[in-house]
Amino acid sequence: MIEALRNALRMPDLRKKILFTLGILVVYRFAAHVPVPGVDREALRFAFSGVSGAGQVLNFLNLLSGGALSQFSVMALGVYPYITAQIVIQLLTPLIPRLQALAREGEAGRHKTTLYTYLLTIPLALLQGVAQAALMMQYGVLNQFGLGASTLVSLSILASLVAGTMLAIWLGELISQEGIGNGISIIILGGIVAQVPANVARLVLGDVSGLIMFLIVTIITVGVIVVVQEGERRIPVQYGRRVVAMRGNRLRVAGGQATHVPLKVNSAGMIPLIFAQAILIFPSAIASYLAVSGSKFVSDLGTFVSQNLGPNGNMYWITYFLMVVAFTYFYTDVMFRQQNLAEMLQRQGGFIPGIRPGRRTEEYLNGVVQRITLVGALFLGTVAVLPWLVRGIAETNTMLITSAGLLIVVGVVLDTMRQLEAQLLMRRYEGFLRR
Repeated sequence: MIEALRNALRMPDLRKKILFTLGILVVYRFAAHVPVPGVDREALRFAFSGVSGAGQVLNFLNLLSGGALSQFSVMALGVYPYITAQIVIQLLTPLIPRLQALAREGEAGRHKTTLYTYLLTIPLALLQGVAQAALMMQYGVLNQFGLGASTLVSLSILASLVAGTMLAIWLGELISQEGIGNGISIIILGGIVAQVPANVARLVLGDVSGLIMFLIVTIITVGVIVVVQEGERRIPVQYGRRVVAMRGNRLRVAGGQATHVPLKVNSAGMIPLIFAQAILIFPSAIASYLAVSGSKFVSDLGTFVSQNLGPNGNMYWITYFLMVVAFTYFYTDVMFRQQNLAEMLQRQGGFIPGIRPGRRTEEYLNGVVQRITLVGALFLGTVAVLPWLVRGIAETNTMLITSAGLLIVVGVVLDTMRQLEAQLLMRRYEGFLRR
């Protein structure tokens, strides 16, 4: 791997791509430290300390913002509205005929779908900006936002947040076009990695044994993630032979080759974790408000919900595991049905040996996907509750990288390695991944 990096850096065009990617990450990290107007730093640190009820909500959103939310900077929303817009478009595609038609139009259809995703990102960023600013206002981070504050200041805060999101998306697109790897993912990766030194420092100062434990757990988890993320079931496919007329009344036999269709064990990525945690963080956040109510009944109800559905309660993690498993099945099924794999094989003259084309092939493929998804769902569920499992062993809540962060880091690194490997193989260099 080190030798391959040296070979890549020796080549002017690849060196330019790598340096361009690093330069964009530096620009993003600088922008992540530019605060929105009227931020109270002390109140912001208190909100992220975990003492407040908003700690779990903010730490999750901070992950997707690439660490910018902890500064409540203009990049506080990160690319999360864009990711949400992508998920919404994907889920709406099988329900809206216009989106279905675009999905079949190839490159032109993808450009239009991307445009719709950008347009949907703006209102989603505005809504999320209002929600985050209102949450920050509850904890004194923002004192000039809301109905009782200056309209101009409130609009400037929202405009800064929305503009920061669009800037982050633009920087990510620049990396995708001129750099190496998927730009949106690399921006999130940069934010996650930037938080590791601070987490290591906290563990060194507070619990050295916890640091050793988490180093071991992190290494083992990364190994398992790589195995599962790369795992796939290969379905053999045979293409029938056909006679093709050539010039001069000559005939040629075409087709007949054998290949395979790879079905990923975990094709849902980390989307189920986002779904599940986005739903679970709100009960504990709402309960934190109810717990300080003047009514004893409401206060007791808020305390009960916080203790059981908050991140410190066992019920939270059990529910989290079950929801991740359920969402993995749901999202995988939606995405797989959109591919129309059985119809595509039949149209191209391909078939699975021993399986009749058409409906029987579709039923067979759905059955295989359901079985291998069980492994992926249990894997994602285990990774999701890893902090809870490790906390019982190391008796600390600080992790080097969160479970969702590990999935992102490993996935982005593998994807970037493949892209760099392809560039090196084009120039006859030995690639990163040895097979």
